[in-house]
Amino acid sequence: MKHTATCLWFSTDADNAVRFYSTVFPDLSVGDVSPGPDGSALVVEFTLRGQRFLALNGGPTYTLSPAVSIYVPCPDQAEVDRLWAALSDGGTELSCGWLTDAYGLTWQIVPEELPTLLTDPDPARAERARQAMMPMRKLDIAVIRDAAAQM
Repeated sequence: MKHTATCLWFSTDADNAVRFYSTVFPDLSVGDVSPGPDGSALVVEFTLRGQRFLALNGGPTYTLSPAVSIYVPCPDQAEVDRLWAALSDGGTELSCGWLTDAYGLTWQIVPEELPTLLTDPDPARAERARQAMMPMRKLDIAVIRDAAAQM
């Protein structure tokens, strides 16, 4: 049975990127590796949290951009902190929980509780949560939760 997959276009580092991601995410599994004409990896299949991806060494014609990102919900602040530290190392911290790693792939590292705070039935609470989140790079759920709770 064939499954849909997201193809991520890397210039030449797809196999290195997947190897790195497998150290960050213990549940990442690497599948088939298709060789290119020179014998090096052309396509590396991997699965992360049940989502299938293809990492392609496609050359410099196209580049990854924040227009496509991988959203990673985290059960607690410790996991946000761990993933943020690992994925931002050598990369670029963006805003509101977004970062671009050293391989050019953009990630959203988000506490699981955040969507609930941002969609609170009380619009004022939701707005306070949003205002607290907006200036942040790495998200701090305690600060956002406290801002939402203020009167």
